[in-house]
Amino acid sequence: METQYGLSYAGSFVALDAAMADDLSVVNSARVSFGKRRDFINEADKGLINFLMRERHGTPFEHNSFRFHVRCPIFVAREWFRHRIGSFNEFSGRYSEMPAEAYLPPESNWRTQTGKPGAYTFEAVDASIAADAQEILAEAYDAAFTAYAKLVEMGIAKELARLAVPVGTYTEFYWTVNARALMNFLSLRTHEAAQREIRDLALEVEKSFAEKMPITYAAWIANGKVAP
Repeated sequence: METQYGLSYAGSFVALDAAMADDLSVVNSARVSFGKRRDFINEADKGLINFLMRERHGTPFEHNSFRFHVRCPIFVAREWFRHRIGSFNEFSGRYSEMPAEAYLPPESNWRTQTGKPGAYTFEAVDASIAADAQEILAEAYDAAFTAYAKLVEMGIAKELARLAVPVGTYTEFYWTVNARALMNFLSLRTHEAAQREIRDLALEVEKSFAEKMPITYAAWIANGKVAP
């Protein structure tokens, strides 16, 4: 979808860019305490991983690495960056012109909020309200990106012109994280109470974790998705 100002509504994504992660890294990190090393995993090692998870002996899960490339609205990125045990490098609006790309929720994602902080419930709104909300937000985006473009054209530094850009604007970043910190992220961000826009991306991250470390992943699930 594009507006008269060239604003586009592209999508979010998360992609596993690289990984140095497997279940054997957990086993060998734990067994080095006894001067032992494995070249492959046996049934006893599966039991060890489950024991470490259940008893929350977490450090053996830190000797691995996942690197993800993420594209999402700024408001989602700010929630993501609250998980500080990881490394982030993000697109810079100081050095590069902000692309006119923003998140416009589909009609099915517009919702109302009721309750108190920590105990909110969310319900879908009527289709007519959702359509009106989309139109209002699209107009706001148009105004914001028009203002941004005018400031840049005037010669205002990009680091100041970006003040006009809303939190629905897309950004992108690289995120490197170990399995222990990743499990903490997933425990919180795949929970039904997490905001839908970050939860959808976290569920994609979870698929990569399950693929690269299936035994660790199974133990995490079996122990209530609690990070060790």
